[in-house]
Amino acid sequence: MKRTGEPVYRASPVFLRRSSMGIQDDTLYKELLDQQQDLLVKFSPEGRLMFVNRAYCEAMGKKEEELVGNVFMPMADERYADALATRMTSLFRPPYACIVEQWISSPKGPRCISWSARSITGGDGKVTAIVASGRDVTEDKRKYREMVQRDSQLMLLVESGTPMYYTHTSDHILNYVSPRIQALLGGIQKSGKRVWTDYLTDNPINAKGLERTLKAISTGRREPPYRLEFTGRNGRRVKVEVNEIPVIRNHVTIAIVGSLVDVTEKMKVEEGLIEAELLLKDYGGHKKKTEGEAAGPFAALKSLFSRKAEKEEEDLSFDLPDCLK
Repeated sequence: MKRTGEPVYRASPVFLRRSSMGIQDDTLYKELLDQQQDLLVKFSPEGRLMFVNRAYCEAMGKKEEELVGNVFMPMADERYADALATRMTSLFRPPYACIVEQWISSPKGPRCISWSARSITGGDGKVTAIVASGRDVTEDKRKYREMVQRDSQLMLLVESGTPMYYTHTSDHILNYVSPRIQALLGGIQKSGKRVWTDYLTDNPINAKGLERTLKAISTGRREPPYRLEFTGRNGRRVKVEVNEIPVIRNHVTIAIVGSLVDVTEKMKVEEGLIEAELLLKDYGGHKKKTEGEAAGPFAALKSLFSRKAEKEEEDLSFDLPDCLK
C-alpha cells in the first residue's frame, strides 16, 4: 500500500519506448548476424565461446546452446591446434588482430576455415573479448591442390622432352629457368635480378645470338634459331641451340619465352667434319678429276670405296709367275 506523501515512480513513456526499441534492435541485430553466410563468433580471452551465429552452428552440426560456453580451440584437429594457438597470441598485443586457417571436424568431414579475428580492448588496453569471422575455404584448397598436381604433371611432361625452357624480361632478367637448365649450367638462379647474359662465355657466336635476341625484342617478331655458348658446371663450356618467341602486350615486347637444346656433342661432330674437309681439300690435286666426276672431299672419300675404283683395280695388269702360266 502506498503511503501518503511518497513519490510515485512510474516508467516514462520515452524510457519504455527506448527499451522496446532496444529489444527490437537486439533481435534485428542477431537476425542480421544469423543470415550471414560467414561463420561469426565471439569468445572470451580464455577461449570460451560467448556468441555463435547460425552458420557456425550449421558448420559444427550443433545447436547454439551446445556451443556457447565451450572452448573454441578443441574444434580444431590436434595437428593444427598448437600452430593455431601460437598464431592467435598476436591477439593480445598490437595490432590485436590475426588471420589464421583452422581445420575442423564437421558433419561434412574435415573443413578448412579461414578466420579473421580482432580483439576488443578496454580503456587500459586489456583484451576483454575477441570477435572473428570465418569462411569455409575447403573448396579453394582442393582446387589449389589440383592445380599444383596439374602443374607437376605438366612440368614432368615438359621436362621429359629434349628442349629446356626459360623466360626472361625485355631487360634480360630471368623470370623462369627449368630445373634441367639449372642442372646443365650449375648454380644458375631460378629467377631474380640476374641477367642471363652473365652466364655467356667470350665465344664470338654469342655476339650474333645476342643480336638476334635484341632484334626480336625491338621488332616483336620471331627470329631464326641461333646458338650460344654458356659456362656450365665446373667451368665446362656448353653449346646450345636457342629458339625464342617474343611475348607482346599493347604492341610492346614484355618478355621472351625460349627453349634450349644442348648441342655440345653435335657441334663437336660438326667441327670434326670441318677439320676432315680441310685435310681432304687437296685430294683432287693428287688425282686428276675425270669429266663428270663429282668434286669435293666427301666425293673423294666416296670414290675410294666406289665400284669404279674396284674395277680399275681389277683392270691392272701384272705378270704371272712361269709356274702359273
